[in-house]
Amino acid sequence: MEFKDYYKTLGVSRDASADDIKRAYRKLAGKYHPDKSKAKGHEEKFKEANEANEVLSDIKKRKAYDELGANWKSGQRFTPPPGWGGQFRGGSRRDGQHSGGADFSDFFSTLFGGAAGGGGGFEDMGGFGGRPQQDQRATVTVALEDSYNGSQRAISLSNGRSLSVRIPKGITSGQVIRLAEQGLNGGDLLLEVQFAAHPQFTLEGRDIQSALSLAPWEAALGARLPVVTLGGTVEMNITAGSQTGKKLRLKGRGLPGSPAGDQIVTLQIVTPPATTAEDRAFYQDMARRFKGDAPL
Repeated sequence: MEFKDYYKTLGVSRDASADDIKRAYRKLAGKYHPDKSKAKGHEEKFKEANEANEVLSDIKKRKAYDELGANWKSGQRFTPPPGWGGQFRGGSRRDGQHSGGADFSDFFSTLFGGAAGGGGGFEDMGGFGGRPQQDQRATVTVALEDSYNGSQRAISLSNGRSLSVRIPKGITSGQVIRLAEQGLNGGDLLLEVQFAAHPQFTLEGRDIQSALSLAPWEAALGARLPVVTLGGTVEMNITAGSQTGKKLRLKGRGLPGSPAGDQIVTLQIVTPPATTAEDRAFYQDMARRFKGDAPL
């Protein structure tokens, strides 16, 4: 029988990544699919691409194929090496025939089982042949700053793959980022966004919630104080007579959107400790001065 150079068939190098192989296969399958191409020999090209993908997209089959060595050329007479046990016989992942109407080659059948006419091919499922495409779901945890500014993040998936993902500006918790053709068998990868806990902010919809500590005299007399936002520090006017729990709004300082969210700042009056006799005397004087005026 003739040796099949599956790497040459797909037009990739022997050290090609799984993603390289998938892209090359989809390109050829789309070009030669019987429903799309009427060119002479397209069915055979389609069959060859599928057979190559069957081997190179499967970790175990690819490893076994690579063990044959890199010096074989397509079309050379091939005999399995001594001791080759046909460990994949009957283990093809696909059943039936593809839309070209022919099974996998004798070369494939000898190495991996599924002789011609014996189910070594696959069923055409979903336009490109091969295994059915499946959307894959996962979660991605991002910082609030990623949503506020928009960002590019590198993420690692459970199967060991790493992807660079664009985090859209203004995305909120629970929304989904769709990565085309990054799921199972060429399906889409759906990443549900969740936010990492933030040391200063919490989120309600698109509104950012934060707290601002101020001294009693700042609350009583009024002040202009710096407030940290996702977009940087701004100054906020505190009106005289403010109390703990009062909420102030910074318009448009929440997550971007139409409309953008706001930042809701909750005031918290913090009383300095009386650590000296002079401090205690000062508080005692305040107690006498404002006796009966303290808020309930």
